[in-house]
Amino acid sequence: MKKNKIVVFVHAMGNQNSRHALYGLQIYNLLHSFHTSIACFKGSILYNLSKIPILKSLNRREFDKIVRKNTYTYPLYESLRMINRHLKYFFKVTPDDVFHYIDKKVASYITLHSNEISAVYSTDEGAFYSFTEAKKLNIKCIFDLPIIHWRTYQRLLETEKIKNPKWSSILGIYNDSKEKLARKDQELLLADKIYVASNFTKQSILADFPYKLNADIEVIPYGFPEVNKNREYIPTENRKLNFLYVGRLTQSKGLSYLFESLSPFNNEIELTLVGSGDIENCKALKEQIQKYKHIPYLTHDKVLSLMAKSDVFIFPSLFEGFGMVITEAMSQGTPVLTTTRTCGLDFIIDGINGWLVEPSNSEQLILKIRNILDNKDKLPEISSNAMKTASQRPWSVYEKELAESINHYLND
Repeated sequence: MKKNKIVVFVHAMGNQNSRHALYGLQIYNLLHSFHTSIACFKGSILYNLSKIPILKSLNRREFDKIVRKNTYTYPLYESLRMINRHLKYFFKVTPDDVFHYIDKKVASYITLHSNEISAVYSTDEGAFYSFTEAKKLNIKCIFDLPIIHWRTYQRLLETEKIKNPKWSSILGIYNDSKEKLARKDQELLLADKIYVASNFTKQSILADFPYKLNADIEVIPYGFPEVNKNREYIPTENRKLNFLYVGRLTQSKGLSYLFESLSPFNNEIELTLVGSGDIENCKALKEQIQKYKHIPYLTHDKVLSLMAKSDVFIFPSLFEGFGMVITEAMSQGTPVLTTTRTCGLDFIIDGINGWLVEPSNSEQLILKIRNILDNKDKLPEISSNAMKTASQRPWSVYEKELAESINHYLND
């Protein structure tokens, strides 16, 4: 790498992909500071408090000690939001409120430290105020969009609403305020560099963002979890294949197409669904889900364990910014049947390490499932190929690629 530049990294919640982006900046000496709502480190007071059952959600805010000395926290709004989970509607604080609160704090921070900072790295709904201030200070704005562009999202949902009215009650939310959508547009316009994790997310911006960008868009896919080297393949003779779905029970995940495509194979496939949703308010979902095994919630480690015991992971989502359950399943040696509007397009070679179909297409799903059933003897090989794909891209590769790209951009 060339001479380092220093980056302020911002993420209110600290989800998995943002953690590895953060660690990459720290490992490659690019991190100036990390700004978030709540952060726990082993041995800290918050870490010890997380052992109390009512505060166990603090476990999700644990970060590696390598970033501890560079971490700044702004816990007020997120604490109120967490309390609201137990005292319903006592504090009306939304995730957006948390993101905006921290965004404003970071704007003030970079004003005070502008001579030390080369860039601010932030994400959707958390970048407007800090980017606006950064522009005044000649500080670069690096934007991370983990989801597809909002216009694409609305267009696809509206199409699906017309096509499948019986499932429209669990289709998803696309009624964001005009102010929120305008702010999303401004974040993209303020960005000097944009990172996305899938080619479909990039395509969504290029196809549906109506303004001229001031930034190029670079695709750096997320990493895979550690590969399960102890995966065992149960012979498929004289038994049904075990299919697994993990995700929210919404039509945006292609649930109607999942159920429609599996109905011809009731004697050959057993389906387990893991995830919660508004089952009572969707008659079509309530009728279908009773036919299969449904688990409303599992911890992450138990999800991975269930993946490792399944033959096929089926995920017919209408669209995803990435779709991390896909990479998780592949890491467990479970090949994935998914659509071309997910990260499957970036990782899966159809029939080699998984299977791809067009979204909203039951006919293609049925043909693909029939092919899987007719070639059950090939499942161990396809599973092995899925694990090989996963082993070639651990999270450390993502960290390195992102850090090298940012360093190159700032030194170009």
